Amino acid sequence: MMLRQFFRNIRTLSNNHIPAQLVIQMTSHCNARCPQCGMRSTAEIPRRRLASDEIKHILDAAAERGVQAVSFTGGEPLLFQDELISLIEYASRAGIPFIRTGTNGFLFRHADHKDFSDRVKKLADRLAATPLRNFWISLDSAVPEVHERMRGFPGVVRGIEKALPLFHAAGLFPSANMGLNRMVGGEATAALDPQSFSSDQEYLAVFSQRYREALDCFYHLVRNLGFTMVNTCYPMSISCEEMETGLHPVYAATTTDAVVRFSAAEKAALYKALLDTIPKHRHHLRIFSPLSSIYSLHRRHLNSHPDETFGCRGGIDFFYIDADGGDTYPCGYRGNENMGKFWQLDFSARKTDHDCRLCDWECFRDPSELCAPLLNMFKNPLRLILQMRRHTIYRRLWLEDIRYFRACSFFNARIKPDYAQLYRFQGQGELPGAR
Repeated sequence: MMLRQFFRNIRTLSNNHIPAQLVIQMTSHCNARCPQCGMRSTAEIPRRRLASDEIKHILDAAAERGVQAVSFTGGEPLLFQDELISLIEYASRAGIPFIRTGTNGFLFRHADHKDFSDRVKKLADRLAATPLRNFWISLDSAVPEVHERMRGFPGVVRGIEKALPLFHAAGLFPSANMGLNRMVGGEATAALDPQSFSSDQEYLAVFSQRYREALDCFYHLVRNLGFTMVNTCYPMSISCEEMETGLHPVYAATTTDAVVRFSAAEKAALYKALLDTIPKHRHHLRIFSPLSSIYSLHRRHLNSHPDETFGCRGGIDFFYIDADGGDTYPCGYRGNENMGKFWQLDFSARKTDHDCRLCDWECFRDPSELCAPLLNMFKNPLRLILQMRRHTIYRRLWLEDIRYFRACSFFNARIKPDYAQLYRFQGQGELPGAR
């Protein structure tokens, strides 16, 4: 099976495509109060929910077109637990091998209630009995109280800590999913104000240091809670200026809210903080974020080499289905490009030369960046050789990412971490100047 999948992927790459993935927004219903999300429970928006029959129609069409991965997102998918589990099983029967979903963690509240363990064990067993490959749990701050206040779920971090062993016993290793925001370090990052500094350089130096410390604390926190895997969502912000140019997010988790809005210079510093911090934790946590992708984003936001990132494959190999109408979009950002119903898409007519750099959405950006050198190996090997020779840091990080992903069993949440393999990466990936 694995060998057949390997050769299928090679054939896909040789045809100038990478294995396709689909994000399906099941619902915009949510019970959390996250300030960074336009779907928060207090937002006055129409609430939608895609019908199961329509989602099944989409999944059938996805399987027929060779889509390899599907993510069920929201809103909060576990508000509709029975339907979600049914759809996971349906997607697998249709022939889609990689299936993912996650939660805001609301079910892990009230850890002191006497039925907590039984209730969570039942959920873990139900999910583990499906072909679900990855399951994420949102965690937005290195300070538990700040995360709980942001989400509106007091005590939920203690509940997550109590729940994780139950998931592990069932054979499912959830991932902590952090959305980068100004509250990651609590007050230490939230209180940063550029007006309080004498120069931009002084502000950015303090900004970088605070976020390095916050990220370091975050990775320590998730490890101490019992997570073995962690993912980072890059800032899902969009400026008013970007919206005026026609970019119109259809995914309401994208927002103009200040808690996730960063300037280009701040983003460059933020990505550098990630580059400095992740290598310190890669040997005892399976950290999905590829260093080569983060490095490319860092350089792009520095404006020194804006076009040297590889273009995103949104609308080419990756697609987003919106809960409001069930239409297809290239991603959650390009809502001004409605592609219609997924089952009506002509995959043979897809353009492969579109280089989109409008957002940093990691769901599509990270795999695009990681697979791009493999695409160029078939499409333009000379360009690949020249790029890799010219950009030695990128080359080193990319090659290490490939080795690291393999050591992490390609982040299969049904497999225990192999710490003997991970410890080979202790101290690897640090850049000059990292602290």
